[in-house]
This record gives sequence, structure tokens and C-alpha cells, in this order.
Amino acid sequence: MSASLLHGFPTHGTPGRGSGIQIFAPAGHSNVDFSPLRHHPRDAAVLDAVSMADLLRNAFVYPPHSIYRDVKFAISGFDGEQDLHGDPRFHFRFQSSRALRPRLDAVDGGVMLRTYHALLVDAVARSSAPMRTPWLLQSGGKDSTSMAIAVAQARPETTCMTYLGGREENEIDSARFVAHQLGLRHEVLVCDPGRAYQRYLALVPRMPLLTADFAMLSYVDMATEIAANGGDGLLDALGSDNYFGMPINWRQRLKALLALRLRLPPGIVDSYLVSHNFRLSYVLGTLQMDTFERCFPGSRFSDAEVDTLLGYPVAESSRRRLLLFRDDIAAASSMEAQRRVAATIVEAATFGKGIFTASALSLLLAYPYRDEQLCEWTFREVPDALLIGPGGVNKVLVRQHIAQHFQQLPYVRNKGSFRFDLCGLARQCFDQVHAMAIQAQPLLPGAAFWLESHRSRLGNKYHASKFYILAIMLPWLLSRLDRPASPWAPRDRGDVL
Repeated sequence: MSASLLHGFPTHGTPGRGSGIQIFAPAGHSNVDFSPLRHHPRDAAVLDAVSMADLLRNAFVYPPHSIYRDVKFAISGFDGEQDLHGDPRFHFRFQSSRALRPRLDAVDGGVMLRTYHALLVDAVARSSAPMRTPWLLQSGGKDSTSMAIAVAQARPETTCMTYLGGREENEIDSARFVAHQLGLRHEVLVCDPGRAYQRYLALVPRMPLLTADFAMLSYVDMATEIAANGGDGLLDALGSDNYFGMPINWRQRLKALLALRLRLPPGIVDSYLVSHNFRLSYVLGTLQMDTFERCFPGSRFSDAEVDTLLGYPVAESSRRRLLLFRDDIAAASSMEAQRRVAATIVEAATFGKGIFTASALSLLLAYPYRDEQLCEWTFREVPDALLIGPGGVNKVLVRQHIAQHFQQLPYVRNKGSFRFDLCGLARQCFDQVHAMAIQAQPLLPGAAFWLESHRSRLGNKYHASKFYILAIMLPWLLSRLDRPASPWAPRDRGDVL
């Protein structure tokens, strides 16, 4: 793995706290040097309580923090020269209000498409150059289809892999058709929750940092399969939403209206009628969330549950980490613009899952859509009407690029929320996760009780999502302890707040 693309270097931390480590991973680069963590202490004292609350509340750690007290990890929005331990500053580059794009009638549509295609081909070629046997993670959706077109020209020896996580996201027909038409080899991996989890457990000791992204297990499952079949690099079609735009539909507007930060009585949330109904559980969960944090994907633990899991009030300290981003959130002139800010913040998880997995497997990893030339050209030179079209049609330019090669593709029309069999994971791995919760009681004193009291509800994806977060967190935390954890709390109240 190339260590020259990124650097991890020691810096001086906040006065009075000694030295710290900060690792920058600009989104255009993906192969990160985590060597500064190689000899990091394995002790409960170095773990950050607020970051644990972040993971439980939102499934990722708010950047630039990490699961460690003395390690900062930043992707987009943070200047690589700043001291992340001191006074970190976040800036979102892709605010639409700052872009002076041309009008649609001022550009040549044919030239625009040719330029987009050429830039994407160049991005694929540059980012995959160190790879001998690249594999494309091909979901079957628009982004991966457009990238497959570029891959067929730049790296025609690439193999495509599509993951079938569940019936809601079955785009295998589309992905297979695209790959075969382009002359690319295509493979399918069907989700087996138990297999994926055992593969994750095998990688945990080598995973440099922790995130609980809801695609983590599917990513580990695919990457392990690819490495076993001789692949040495992954091409991931993630990362274009921030500068292409993220249209808002009525469901997202409704969720924003329902996010009222209420603290609901446990009797309502835990009633049989609610606890076994996904939609009711999701609505009540949303009522307890912050409006902006509801932009983040998935079902997560409420603040009250987080405080119970950790054994003392800490959820509010996690929520306060949003203050770092308040200026950029306030500068977003619409809900759509706010969603792009949220997507940038959550890159700590969305890119982190790939970066940490690739590091653990010694695989190369590339995100061609985050190529700097492609990003800047799309954001500044493509008219608004080719980014988001009438009626909120997203990625109009990408759709036109695909239409040049394919007339009609069998896309999934109604996207689901899950690319992994969450309920199957809970069914197959409950006892294993529960045993880890018993071991981790000094760190998460409420985890074992939560699992026991919710076992009968894990057929509901809302609760299975929370089980998933614990299943990701517990083994990683335990792997960082050289000895059994002793009763543990923050060093002082100031560390938490």
C-alpha cells in the first residue's frame, strides 16, 4: 500500500494533554498511512467516551475526533495544515450558493457529455494505476453504471462485483446486464450475515479506527471475497453526491418536521404494538432526534438509551459536537444544501468503512468520483439543470451519460434503506454479541441488558439496526484491551463535556 498519498504525523495536542496524532485523509486519496497507530496503547483509558456516544447515536464518530482520545481523523472539510487537537475549523467547499455555474442554454450538451466522460475515464485511470487486478464495487445504480462505462475504457480487465444484501436493494439484473454489455467480468456475492460477521471479526484487530456505518459488514464481506480471489484493489463509485446535489423528496421533508428532540416515556417506545412495527418505531425514533442529525442514515439509539448504555449522561456531549459545523449548516440556503453538508460530515463513516477495511486487508482503494479535476469541473462548469432536473430528478448529466450506452436499464424504482440482512445478523449472531457485551460491561455497562430486553424485538429492522451498531462496536473495543477492562469512567467530568 502506498504511504506517500497520505500522511499521519504526530502533532502537539491541546495544552496540558501532551502530544496527539492527527491523520488527514482528503477524499481524493484513499490509501492512508495509519502507521502512527501501530504501537498505540491498548487500554480503556485511551478510548473516548463521547466518541462511543457518537457511534451509538449516529453510527459514526463526529470528525475530526476518533474513537481514541489522542487521535484525530479528518476527511473532507478540514485543512491539512491545521491543528485538529486545538481549534479545528470545518469548511464545506460545495455550497451551491457560492457556485457561479453557466446557464443551460450557454453550453453545448454534446461537449458537456464528452468532457464528463473524458474526466471520469482519466479519474479511473489515475486512481487505479497502482492496481494490478482491480475490482469495481458495482451496486447496479446510476453512479456505478456510469463508472463502469469509464472502467471499460480505462481498465477493461476489471471485474465487477454486486452485493445482494436483501430484496429491497436487488439490482443484480441491472448490474449484470451493464457489465456483460461492456465486456466486463461480473460476480455476485449474496449476503450471509454469519459469514460476513466472522470475516469482520477476523479483520477487527487490524482495523485502525472504528466506525459503525450500516454498510460496514457488506463492505468487509465483499473486500474479503475480492482479496481471496486475487484482487489487489477496489474501485468504489461513492462520493459524487456532495457536488452533484441531493434532491429532497416528501419523505425527507416529513422526517425533518418530525425530528423534535423529544424525550418519550419508555412505556410508549417499548409497547408491544410499537416495538414490533418498523414504521411506528422509526417515527417515534425520529421524534427523539435532532433535525439535522436525522439527515444521517439509519435507525440509531436515542439519547436516553445512549446514557443508559454508557452508564452516565454523555449523549448531550455528543450532540454538542455539532457546534463545530454550525456556520456551514447556517450558510446552507435550503434543506438540499443542508443534506450535502450532512453527507460531508458523515464521510468519516461512508469513506471510513472502505479506508479501514482496505487497510486491514492491505488492499488499494480508489474513489474516482472524488478526483479533484472531476469534482471541480462538475461543481463549477455543469449547469444546475444538468445536476438536478425538474421534479427533483437527480444527476441528470450522469443519466445522459448512461443513456448514450444503454436505452433502458432495470433499476430498482423504490430504494430501500438496508443493504444488509440486519435481522438475519441478529438471529445468527445474538449469542456471540451478547457474550462480548458481558465482557465489555466496564465500557458499556448497559449493553448486555439492552440485548436481553430486546431479543424478542430483533425481527424489527429498527431494533436490528441498533443490534448491528453494538455488533460492530463491541469486538473492536474489546480488541483494544490488553487486559480485561476495569470499572471505567471519564478521567474527569471536563473530559466528557
